[in-house]
Amino acid sequence: MIITKLTGGLGNQLFQYAIGRNLIYINGSDLKLDVSEYDVSNKGNFRHYALDKFNTIQNFASKKETNNFKFGVFKKWLYKSGIVKNKNYFLEKKFNFDKEILKIKDNAFLQGYWQSEKYFIGIRDILLQEFSLKENIELKFGEILKEINESNSVSIHVRRGDYVKNPKNLSFHGVCSPKYYSESTSKIASLIEKPVFFVFSDDIEWVKENLNITFPVVYLSGIKNIKSYEELVLMSKCKHNIIANSSFSWWGAWLNTNQKKIVIAPKRWFNDVKLDTTDLIPENWIRI
Repeated sequence: MIITKLTGGLGNQLFQYAIGRNLIYINGSDLKLDVSEYDVSNKGNFRHYALDKFNTIQNFASKKETNNFKFGVFKKWLYKSGIVKNKNYFLEKKFNFDKEILKIKDNAFLQGYWQSEKYFIGIRDILLQEFSLKENIELKFGEILKEINESNSVSIHVRRGDYVKNPKNLSFHGVCSPKYYSESTSKIASLIEKPVFFVFSDDIEWVKENLNITFPVVYLSGIKNIKSYEELVLMSKCKHNIIANSSFSWWGAWLNTNQKKIVIAPKRWFNDVKLDTTDLIPENWIRI
């Protein structure tokens, strides 16, 4: 049994699921999800469990099962410092890819963000299937999908929301500038003919006021009743992608199955330049 702890929003959950899914594929074992982060008693967390909308394994670890592995805060510090060892508990120690993690055998607990395709690239076909929606998205967004399919569609994701409103998040993550989006749209336009940009954002009014996109634009965020997981899937249906420094749009681009896709990502993913993001962005994506 492999237990992977889920934390954060949809993008983070997809990474955490993906590494666990690969490890059970390698070991021929079972995957269980620790979703205790989203317990209703955890009033400080505004996120929610989101993988139930997808064709993912819905097998949840009990409190008793997770307690067999978990450390308290002090022991976690000792573990990260190398003072205490636990052969069955794996806490992410660094942001870049750690090849030793893929040597994990059965009976293990994973806690981290694991933001590199190197942790799961070998099961891409499985993830493409399991990260598809249970509901038929064409029934709700048939006209939009027709427009996406019949044009040289490019998704643009602009994340502000919690990055801007929370000073701690803003200091750590930062936000992509209008200059980044201007350079990215110009780059795409130099590589493909007649691009049509489909914009996704948690602050669509800011986008309209601050991004000067001189090509046809469709603003999808803000459509009545559109859900975040539906936006991610619609991003993935576009032929090309311009992503933000966000795991959410990272997955929108990664799940894009266009063999000739162009993906543009920001060079600076975090404000903290000491964090090594070398393994975060796939080699064939363009960084600006």
